[in-house]
Amino acid sequence: MQRILLAQTAPEMILAKEILNSDGMVLCGAGTTLTQSLIERLTSMDVVDVTVEGHPVIIEGEKTLQEELREIDLRFQRVEDIAPLMYLKKRIQAQLVASRGLGAVTK
Repeated sequence: MQRILLAQTAPEMILAKEILNSDGMVLCGAGTTLTQSLIERLTSMDVVDVTVEGHPVIIEGEKTLQEELREIDLRFQRVEDIAPLMYLKKRIQAQLVASRGLGAVTK
């Protein structure tokens, strides 16, 4: 999932988290597919950002999934013989991949 500005959204993106107004009322639920009219309506309600499924927007300066996975490998390379830490490394990698909306860890 990725948190992006409403101005960066596009029709067919799917909300990963609900959108609340300033009073805490739900404007749109998680799983809602954005349409152009819904984006315009949210803009008129002064919604600034939303959390969408996957990682649809490339932000300048942001690391790619491969770069982040490589950094995790580097951080854990000194403890490759410690099974609990290797389990932790695999879990971190799996969570990172899942947060990007992808299926499996690839190198």
